[in-house]
Parts: sequence; C-alpha cells; structure tokens
Amino acid sequence: MLSVVILGFIQGIAEFLPISSSAHLIIFRNLFGIGANIGNDIAMSFDIALHFGTLLAIGIFFFKDFINMIKKGFTKGIRDDEGKILWYIIVATIPAAIMGVLFEDVIENAIRNNFILIALALIIMGIIMYIVDKYFKAKKEIKDLTLKDAFLIGCSQIFALIPGFSRSGTTITAGRCLQLKREDSAKFSFFLSAPIVLGAVILDLKDSYMSIIDNFSIFAVGILVSFIVGMLCIKFLMKYLKKHDFNIFMWYRLALGILVILWTLI
Repeated sequence: MLSVVILGFIQGIAEFLPISSSAHLIIFRNLFGIGANIGNDIAMSFDIALHFGTLLAIGIFFFKDFINMIKKGFTKGIRDDEGKILWYIIVATIPAAIMGVLFEDVIENAIRNNFILIALALIIMGIIMYIVDKYFKAKKEIKDLTLKDAFLIGCSQIFALIPGFSRSGTTITAGRCLQLKREDSAKFSFFLSAPIVLGAVILDLKDSYMSIIDNFSIFAVGILVSFIVGMLCIKFLMKYLKKHDFNIFMWYRLALGILVILWTLI
C-alpha cells in the first residue's frame, strides 16, 4: 500500500508538470522497484486509474471553465471566445485518439521496458522545451487560438504515446511554438487532457473491471492520492508560470534521463 501511495503521489505531480507521468511510473516501478509487487496483469489498469485521479483533479479545478465552455459551445458556438474552445478541444483530440487506438499497445509493448529509449525521450523533449520557451514569443491567450492552432497542438499529443515525451510537455511546447503565453499554454494542455484520459479510462474499464473490483483498495487509494496531489500541483503550476520559465523542468528531465541511462548500464 505504501508503494501505491508513492506511485499516486508521483502521478499527481508528473501528470501536470511537463516531465512525463508514464515515464515516471515505469521508471519507479520497473527500474527502481517501487510498486514492483503490483502484478503485471493489473499494472496498466492501475496506471490508467492513477490518470483517472488526475482527471478528476482537472475536472474539479477547472469546473467553472468546463461548464462555461459546454454551455456557450452549444448555445453560441465558435462566435464566443469560451464556446469555441470546446470545439477546438474536440478537433484537437481526434489525431491522438486515432493514433492511440491504433498504436498505443504496440508502442507500449515495444518501449515500456526499454529504459534507454525512455531516458532519451526525457532528454530530447527537455531540450526542445527549453529552446522553444526561450526563443518563441509569448503574446497570445487561449481566446486568441485559431482552429489550426488547436489542431496542431492536438497533433503534438501523438508524441506523448511514447513514454518520456510527456503529454503535457508536448502540448505545452506546441502551444509555446504558436506563441501562447506560458500559463495559457498550460491551461489549454490541461483542458486537452480531459477527453484523452477519459477515453482511455472507458476503454480500459470494459476489459479490466473485474481486476479493479478484485483489487479495489489498491485502485481507490491510488486514485485518491493522485487526485489530491494533482489538485495541489495544478494550483502550483498555474501560479509558478506567471513569473517563471520552463528551465527547471528541462534540467530535471536531463538529470533523470542521465540517471536512468547510468542505472540501466551499470
């Protein structure tokens, strides 16, 4: 149960910070041995359950935003600044949803235990994030997004199928490429994660609901911890990005990537 709490804590932090939650769960469980006693038959479902906890955090933290988007999206459509974001999120979700259904299992099976590739993904995305944040202007807000912008940000989520790249990292970086302000880029990234994670949860439930019932206490604790930590992490990041850049996340990704490579080789 201690391992479950630790992994829930890791998920709550790593889902929203651009450091790849899937890579952290894989590294800490399979490489460092934390949660290694969680059977392989439920490991993937447990990871998705932790993502469900952070999905709840997004839904509650941005509850008013989602309500306004849905209400205005269906009444005023793209004529309204908030209403259009709903449809932009739907359009942006399509590329990653298609690729996820077709290739997620293939990618997971090929890369999930390849720690060198995961480490390289952490390092490469960290460098890209640093370069983009340093050299691209930050002048646009969410309301300034175009349909093309939203679609391009959505396409960037495809890279997040590879553990280490980070869904929030790729979408935030894509937003920065399109000159979104840091906090607006993070906020749209959070919005965009909701339908992707919800879809993954629904797909997993139909195949593994019996495993969840049999291991209910593990799943319940993991979801609760990732939810609480996720709420705190969203609040921290939204406040942090108003005055700071992404440098600290780049250095962390480099350090973790190098550590994983050395750990694996030695």
